[in-house]
Amino acid sequence: MSAAADGARLRGTVVGVLLVAVCLVMLSPVLWTAASVTKPTDVAFLDPPVFTWTPTATAVVDLWQTTEFYRYLLNTAVVAVVSTAVALLIGLPAAYALSRSGGRVSIALLVAALVFRALPRTAVVLPMYELSRALGIYDTRIALAAALVAINQPFSIWLLRNFFAQIPRELDEAAMLDGCTRTQVLWRVLVPLMGPGILTAGIFMFLFAFQEYLTAAVLTDVVARTVPVFVATQLGQNLPLLQQAGAAAVLLTLPVIGFAFIAQRYLVAGLGAGSVKG
Repeated sequence: MSAAADGARLRGTVVGVLLVAVCLVMLSPVLWTAASVTKPTDVAFLDPPVFTWTPTATAVVDLWQTTEFYRYLLNTAVVAVVSTAVALLIGLPAAYALSRSGGRVSIALLVAALVFRALPRTAVVLPMYELSRALGIYDTRIALAAALVAINQPFSIWLLRNFFAQIPRELDEAAMLDGCTRTQVLWRVLVPLMGPGILTAGIFMFLFAFQEYLTAAVLTDVVARTVPVFVATQLGQNLPLLQQAGAAAVLLTLPVIGFAFIAQRYLVAGLGAGSVKG
């Protein structure tokens, strides 16, 4: 018994060490960028690199003082929040309808949504560029948010539809017998039960939009530029600008990491969303 316990403890230790090693390898680019941002510019990109330095916040201070990073960050946040809210408002009734309809039309719509989501991003974004130009909304938050809604909407519908499918239809019938319409069943009865599912879909939509690069690069120029596009414009420049790009990347990553840690319990809870007893 003791030998078996020792063997299990040893296997657990080995697995833990391997997992830590894998995590460090995966996080090494992020850690390297963060370290480069805190180095003085003259030693930040030396080859071979230096591993001892006096930390400095010069790159972050220069980023805020010499660029319009605050505006790019605001654009990124506004577009992410708006596109997420609109995607959920559209996705909830659409997903509910598809979850309660088992006909061929429902299946065809779900397959079409999946195909649209799987298309190469360039095949979708370039027509959106022409449309935004024609409508006079190019380089605006509205155009970018609308494009992200269209791109991410199929995923939200699929995800929400699966959550709705877990709720028994008998609940709908009971509510309708009490006098509720289909719309009232959705918003008054099912949506309150869908809390974890809605949060799960919203988290994914927000993260997709917050980090989107290609769509923002095509549909924005100066006014509605987002942080990922700004970072790309700094690459290949002189060392101070390259270090500013690293600082911008770190400042973009920190909210995502914090948001992921806060939302992880909702993501786990969302796996069992929609279950009803009785």
